[in-house]
Amino acid sequence: MDTPAVRGESEIVESSGQSLGYVILLSTITAISGVLFGYNTAVINGVLLFLRRQFAASDLEAEIAASAILVGALLGAAGASIVGDRYGRKKSLMFSAVLFTVSPLMAAEASTGVLFSGARLLGGLAIGLASVLTPVYIAEISPSRHRGALVSLNQLGIVIGILTAYLAAWGLSGLGENSWRWMLGVAVVPSVIFFGGLFAIPESPRWLIGRGRISDAMRILSRLVGEKAAAEEIRTIGSSTADEQGSWSEVFSGDMRKRLAVGMLLALFSQVTGVNAVLYYGSVIIREHFPGHSTGMALASNVIIGIVNLLSTIVAMVFLDRWGRRVILMTASGGMAVALCCLVIGLNIHGAPAALMLVSILFYVAFFAFGMGPGPWLIISEIFPTKVRGRAASIATSTIWLGALLVTFTFLSLVNVLKLWGTFAVFGALSLVCFLYVWKAVPETKGRTLEQIQESWSK
Repeated sequence: MDTPAVRGESEIVESSGQSLGYVILLSTITAISGVLFGYNTAVINGVLLFLRRQFAASDLEAEIAASAILVGALLGAAGASIVGDRYGRKKSLMFSAVLFTVSPLMAAEASTGVLFSGARLLGGLAIGLASVLTPVYIAEISPSRHRGALVSLNQLGIVIGILTAYLAAWGLSGLGENSWRWMLGVAVVPSVIFFGGLFAIPESPRWLIGRGRISDAMRILSRLVGEKAAAEEIRTIGSSTADEQGSWSEVFSGDMRKRLAVGMLLALFSQVTGVNAVLYYGSVIIREHFPGHSTGMALASNVIIGIVNLLSTIVAMVFLDRWGRRVILMTASGGMAVALCCLVIGLNIHGAPAALMLVSILFYVAFFAFGMGPGPWLIISEIFPTKVRGRAASIATSTIWLGALLVTFTFLSLVNVLKLWGTFAVFGALSLVCFLYVWKAVPETKGRTLEQIQESWSK
């Protein structure tokens, strides 16, 4: 899973090195939520190996256990804009930190699948809130020149969290049948650090100005950009926020439908091409479908997948602004289709080495992380007008969670019906459809200002 779109065009002006260091510190603290996002979603990969045995869980029960957190994330993301606008970014993130702390403790102590799923749903609420509010907060405090890199800290945090979950599952798997409880419980440590760190961050000056708290905003902006620039920045932000109250009817107006379709379809393609089948069920796939692989070997393979995911995300952060959005998305979706084709062929060849199939999975994950992970979020953040960006982006965010839920809740059942190769063949076909859609319908936004992008849609 990756980070959501950001609202608002008001830009914090260039700051001194000292002020930039302060902004980096605030962004890093807030991006811990990304680590928690990645860890709590991906840890189910290792947990399921033990949970299925201990609770004698059927495929349907395993799908419910894996999907519960996504249901919560969908609900949390849908309500994040309301909560964040009413109570502020800081307080809302602190509430998510409390949920991040409570959820793994309850899940680790669960004695039934129902209690486990309920605890995971609470964690999903935290993820949904943080996945919307973290990039919004970082964007609202960042200088324009460094905004992309700083917002990308959240994306980087997610893949670090995923890799950490795989490492924890691998390292703790030797503790016996109850090792899954430790895999979940250790998430409390970064959750407490996140909660404590949030006391050190100020409220978003943009939110404060929108509530008429000018003196508080002035104090915070003075530290972010210096006293000389703070007054002018308040006027700039005030002018921008005054024009940022679009209605739902405008979101669905004829002028918006095409770009809303692009945002929603890219969001959907990023999920229905199947990445969560690997990120959440990778250990089950390797353990049950690749002969000769023990639980430990399956969990070790996950670590390799997590490393590839992290490295490819870092590469993507370098090339998105150099190559352009369309090239990156087409390279990623096309590469995913080829990698999955190789995997399907390998699964249909008797005696094919497991290493060959693992390499196919690694290339598939690498191409996803290179483009289909960060790309849709970037496009979504660019194509909507300021006054409806928050509402339109929330629709696209909900589409992502719906797609993730669809794949996670149906994967094991699809494998039972279509077999593993047939299921991945479907994902490969959808990757090819995604390639064609980007080629035909997605505009290039590289090198354009937000105003130029809006003008291009009006032509």
